[in-house]
Order: sequence, then C-alpha cells, then structure tokens
Amino acid sequence: MRTEKDFLGEKELPQDALYGIHSARAAENFPCETPFHTEWYRAMGLTKLACYRTCRSFIRAATGKYGRMPETVAAVGEDVLGNLEASAAEVAAGKYSGHFIVPAIQGGAGTSINMNVNEIIANAALVRMGSLPGNYTLVDPIEHANIYQSTNDVVPTALRVAVMKLLLELEERINGLRTSVEKAETLHRGSVRIAYTQMQAAVPSSWGMLLGAYNEALSRDWWRVSKCIERIKTVNLGGSAAGTGIAVPRYFIMEVVPELQRLTGLPVARSENMPDSTSNHDSLVEVHAIIKSCAVNFEKMVSDLRLLASDVAGSGEVTLPRLQAGSSAMPGKVNPVIPEFVISASRKVYANDQLITSLAASGCLDLNAYIPIMGHALIESLKLLIAAAESMAGKLFAKLAIDGRVSEAKLLSSPSVTTALLPFIGYNSAGRLAALMKEKNIDIYAANDELRLIDRERLAGILKPSNLLKMGFSLDDLQV
Repeated sequence: MRTEKDFLGEKELPQDALYGIHSARAAENFPCETPFHTEWYRAMGLTKLACYRTCRSFIRAATGKYGRMPETVAAVGEDVLGNLEASAAEVAAGKYSGHFIVPAIQGGAGTSINMNVNEIIANAALVRMGSLPGNYTLVDPIEHANIYQSTNDVVPTALRVAVMKLLLELEERINGLRTSVEKAETLHRGSVRIAYTQMQAAVPSSWGMLLGAYNEALSRDWWRVSKCIERIKTVNLGGSAAGTGIAVPRYFIMEVVPELQRLTGLPVARSENMPDSTSNHDSLVEVHAIIKSCAVNFEKMVSDLRLLASDVAGSGEVTLPRLQAGSSAMPGKVNPVIPEFVISASRKVYANDQLITSLAASGCLDLNAYIPIMGHALIESLKLLIAAAESMAGKLFAKLAIDGRVSEAKLLSSPSVTTALLPFIGYNSAGRLAALMKEKNIDIYAANDELRLIDRERLAGILKPSNLLKMGFSLDDLQV
C-alpha cells in the first residue's frame, strides 16, 4: 500500500494502482456501477496528448526566442513531457482503462474524470521512468499532467471528439442499413400488397413502395447525421475554467486545437466565444435531437414488420428471420427479438433526449455541472443506434421473407382493391362491389361476375400489378 495526501487528508491506496487519491475519493463518493464510456476515456487521452505536444512546442518556441523559459512560467522538463506524451497515447489506445474507477454518473462537472485520467497518465509516466506510482515529486497529476488545462475545457472537448468519431460510425451503419433495405426493395418492387391506414385496409400498394419509404427515411437520417459534426465541432480547449483563458499562454490557446485536429483527423475548431462553449451545451441538445429522429424511424420500421409478421396478423405475407428460441416453456416459439431490441434501444434514446434537454437547461452561469451525465447519455444513444442499425441490416432486412403470391391473393380478396376501379365505374358502383366482397367473403372477380359492372377482361387489365402501381391515371387509361 501507499499513502497519498490532499488538502482533505490522507488515504491508503494499492501500491500498483495508477489511480490516485482524487479518483479514490470520487469512487467512494459516487457508489454508482454505471461504467464510464471507453470512447470518452480514449478521447481524454487524445486531448491530453494534444495539450502535451502543444506545451512542448510552446517551450521550444519560447526557448528559441528568449533563450530560456521565464522561471515564473509553468513548464515541464523534456524527459517528463516525453513520458506524459507516451502515457497519454496509451490512454488514447485504451490502455489502463481498468484503473479508471470513476463511474459515469457523478458530481463535480467532470473534475473526477479529469483527475482520474491525470493520475493514470502521471503514474504510468512514473513507472516508465523507473519510479513507483505516487512519487509525485517527479511527475505530479496536477502540476504536470494537467498543465495549462482545466476540467472545464478538457472534458467537454474530449466528449466532442468521442461523439464525432461515433457519428462517423453511425453514418456508416445507416448506409449499410440503407443498402440492405434497398436490396429488399428491389427484390419486391413489383409485389403488390394492401396498404393500411389506421390499421385498416386502404388501397393497393406494393412491398417495394413500403420498403422504398423506409429507404427514403434512412436517406434523411444519413443526411442529418452527416451534418451533426458541423454542429459539434467547436471546442473550448485552451479556455481553462470559464473560457477566459486565464493563466494559459496565448500560444497554447492558439495552437492546441490545431494540434488536436492533426491528431484526430477530425474537423475540430476553436470556438470564437469560449465562455459560450464552456457554459452552454445546446449543441449537445441539437445533435441528440437529430439522432433521436433516427431512432424514431428505426422504431417505425421494425414496429411495422413485427406487426405484419405477427400471428395476430396471421397472413403469412411476411416472415421474420428465426434467430433464437423464444420461450423456456412453449416449444418451438420464436419471438421478434430484433424489432424488440430496436424498439427498446429507441425508447432509451428518447429518455436520454429528455435527460440531455433538461440538464442542458440546468447549467448555471459560467458552467454546466452536468456535463458527465449529458455526455454519457449522448454516447450511449449513439452506441445504441449503431447497434440497432447493425442488427436491422444483418439480422432483419437481409433475411426478411415476403411472399408476393400470398399478398396478391389477399389484395384481390380485399374490398380495398375496388379503389382502383373508381375512374372506371365510379364510387357508388365500386362500393357495391366492396360490400358484396365483404358480405360473401369472395374476391373481386367473383363479385364482379355477380354484379356485371365491368368486363372481366378489362378488369383483369386494370388489376395487373403494373397498372395498380402506376402513379395516378391518365385519360388514355380510361380508353382501354
């Protein structure tokens, strides 16, 4: 064991722990088991690495101009700085995450996040230098690992880096889902079906049209998600505690964000108004609202397919992939697990949207203390949508079975098909056909044979799938 001190007192820690007293206090104060997202942890490493590299270039620039750094300006020795950079790079790669012991839900506006990462980086540097963790006379978590930084600029900047990376992945997954839906749309383009409004049979349509509507919605989702990075790319790194840049070298403020851009390959940009970026998080609200619309479309699609494939519908038109046993008590039962997963994920996204909205509004004056849970909720929603899109593409639409013959037979037996005859025999005559079909449970041909409202051959021509699926009618059609 080793003993660490802060201004509150002392604490015993495991000798080999890379976390320190600040992290240990936070873990005790926030006994929550919700783990911190690895993506944010890794982004903290990248953000710290950008800070150390900028610090190095600042020291070199100052030394080149003045011969040496003024003794009153905080600086880090080349050896220490090199080891901090190496440790930060390891954090960015996901190493030492087992020493990150602060939970996702916490108080303190992210100070515990920043200090846990600072302690990991400092102690990993100490080990690399042949020393023991906790020997902060050589490398200090605050004086060195946190140089020219504040929780209030590093933590939200890292969040935006993590979110941008996940947005790019979500874009890719939506495109994969679009490809899967488009293949199904192409395969069933000419297969007619009954369209339903208010869960009642309405008019003739096709499976291609239904799937095409899904694909169009996904195209909008892709476009909206692709614009999210533009809305979240500005960061307040270098702004320190309240976005004023107090006690931070101007060189560092100007250069640290370009360095982060080089490191990440992301279009991060320094905010023109860093106090605004520090205190206001409406950009998180905006981005989450955009991805919420994606969740809405996902739920609509899978809810439709779950209903159409259900035993309640009982038509046999749609069959979902059989993926796993559905019951421990009922033999042979298979449940619509992918739609249920997607609906569950979507509802969690809706809940997160309310959380982010309300807590963004709860920011007070120059800071929002709730950035940890807002960031956690945003990352969680992105990961849920990525997973949902992947499951829908590979486990639902790619293996979706549609029986076009059953659909066509059902359409011809449905009174809704008489809507196609309105231009030819009028509403009242079509209504007589529909009523007879319903009364005797017969198809449209049998009903027309009784009522003799239109020539059978002409009726067959009107009811050809290619004619049913035309966009409207022309006067020439009436001459047939």
